[in-house]
Parts: sequence; structure tokens; C-alpha cells
Amino acid sequence: MAQVLIRDLDPGVVARLKERARGRGRSLEAELRGILEAAAPSGRGEARALAARIRRRLAGRAHTDSGALVAEDRRR
Repeated sequence: MAQVLIRDLDPGVVARLKERARGRGRSLEAELRGILEAAAPSGRGEARALAARIRRRLAGRAHTDSGALVAEDRRR
């Protein structure tokens, strides 16, 4: 695994990140790892594979027309 060192980070930023981690019941390291992983999504191939898995799981199911739902909601 690679390691990253960030220098000269504002102490206020660190305090907010620690609070965010504490609120989620995670360590600061785990919180930062999650933030970085979310900020650097995987490549298109992996995203397409995920989309294909979702389509397979939903195949054969009846789906409501979302346009009809939006129109109904606007009429309220």
C-alpha cells in the first residue's frame, strides 16, 4: 500500500476532519481514506461493469415511468 504525507495542513481543517470522523464512528485515518477513495473514482471500465451488474439485477422487473411520476408530483 502506498502512503501519502500532506504538509502544512491548516489545524482548523484537521479539527473539522477529526470531528467528522468522530461523528461517523471512524478514526481520522479511516475517514481520510474514505474521502480520498470517493474523490478518485475508479475507471470507466469498472463503472460500466457496475452498471451492467445493476441492469442484470433489475432485468425483468416492471419499472414505473419516472416522467409520469414527476408530472404527477408537479400537479400537487
